Amino acid sequence: MVETLSLGRFQLQQNRLEFRRCVPAFLSSHKTLFTVLWMAAFASVFIWQRNAVIGGFSFLKWGGVVSRPIPRLRPVAFNLTDFGGVGDGVTINTEAFERAVYAISKLGKKGGGQLNVPPGRWLTAPFNLTSHMTLFLAEDAEILAIQNEKYWPLMPPLPSYGYGREHPGPRFGSFIHGQNLKDVVITGHNGTINGQGQTWWKKYRQKLLNNTRGPLVQIMWSSDILISNITLRDSPFWTLHPYDCKNVTVKNVTILAPVFQAPNTDGIDPDSCEDMVIEDCYISVGDDAIAIKSGWDQYGIAYGRPSMNILIRNLIVRSMVSAGVSIGSEMSGGVSNVTVQNLLVWSSRRAVRIKTAPGRGGYVRDINYRNLTFDNVRVGIVIKTDYNEHPDEGYDPKALPILRDISFIGVHGQGVRVPVRIHGSEEIPVKNVIFRDMSVGITYKKKHIFQCAFVQGRVIGTIFPAPCENLDLYDEQERLVKRSGSQNVTDIDYDF
Repeated sequence: MVETLSLGRFQLQQNRLEFRRCVPAFLSSHKTLFTVLWMAAFASVFIWQRNAVIGGFSFLKWGGVVSRPIPRLRPVAFNLTDFGGVGDGVTINTEAFERAVYAISKLGKKGGGQLNVPPGRWLTAPFNLTSHMTLFLAEDAEILAIQNEKYWPLMPPLPSYGYGREHPGPRFGSFIHGQNLKDVVITGHNGTINGQGQTWWKKYRQKLLNNTRGPLVQIMWSSDILISNITLRDSPFWTLHPYDCKNVTVKNVTILAPVFQAPNTDGIDPDSCEDMVIEDCYISVGDDAIAIKSGWDQYGIAYGRPSMNILIRNLIVRSMVSAGVSIGSEMSGGVSNVTVQNLLVWSSRRAVRIKTAPGRGGYVRDINYRNLTFDNVRVGIVIKTDYNEHPDEGYDPKALPILRDISFIGVHGQGVRVPVRIHGSEEIPVKNVIFRDMSVGITYKKKHIFQCAFVQGRVIGTIFPAPCENLDLYDEQERLVKRSGSQNVTDIDYDF
């Protein structure tokens, strides 16, 4: 079943803290609190879905809702119909999109141009964007990807991935693509870009594809990118893939795919990106909702572009087969200075995860998690250092990643089977991990529910469940209470 929910901007965790101060005593139980929070969250979603626009609101007249006027965000604006577009869901509009983009490409010195996609179902083959362009999807506009793979161009493999992610050799390009661009906006009145990925997923499972599948939207080697107020759904592969980009904002975006049988439909994959914000989004997909990457083994090490300075906040996410927010496993260029705050992960296999392996090289450091809420999650926090998937036999098993300076502050939830599983190794220890203000309701009745191996760090104050013995204990004033003498103890008894 595909989720059909979308999320507007709201401060989920701040609301929870304010609510705690004002609710009467009889609402103090976690179960009742979560029920009320969910009611508030869903109400916010429906209100936003109805009213969210860019600097505007819904217009009502007797007889119903009329179409919202499309704002002009560039000096020159075109409609897709100006170039022969037909939104009947059958006519192929590739030439109309190409002609429109070409016209806008001539307007760069005049501030660029805007392409309005009116209400309708606009079938097209993949097409490219240009610099200084705004692609605006009106309410009830849906851009549909043609399903026949012969219309999808082949491109060279990504340089930081070597031979290709799924198959050696060329890969399919993305549905909406851009390279070496500046100042690109994809926005609208919550219109939809639909990858119609069902055919691709089936062929992938049946091993009928000879090339790596293409993302829904991929922007490469570009800067000053804004994606907001749209829905992305049913991508053939990763949904939104900014690659080696700077200054990227993703805001008020809904990303959907079936939670099962939609392989590798990650929501947002920042890959070797710098200075990026992801906020106020709802994501429910068939793989990681967000996966921060920076290249794969020796190819990522050679490419040498880290992902850094990334802020992720105010999200509701769901992943039944992977994790809400992941780092890795392709992180060979390094990942640093990442903040994840005000995150709700619901009905998922894992909440937040860092995954790597010998051969990756690189580092994951200065990662800060704040105000996380888990609801019905199998494993809350996972750090895994044996994710042994490699591009080829040429990787160096002695290229060991560095994992350090990772903090978890304000972690709450209910219905969690194992709240923490940090599985370092003698080769790849996990250093300087901090836990503070943690209370997670558990469903797993076995003893080992806070699992650690080869981890060094500290717990500040009292947390629930009780931490593993690998961690030093400090009081609320950050004074040492007990030093751990067992940082290399292995207390892992369940595989996730």
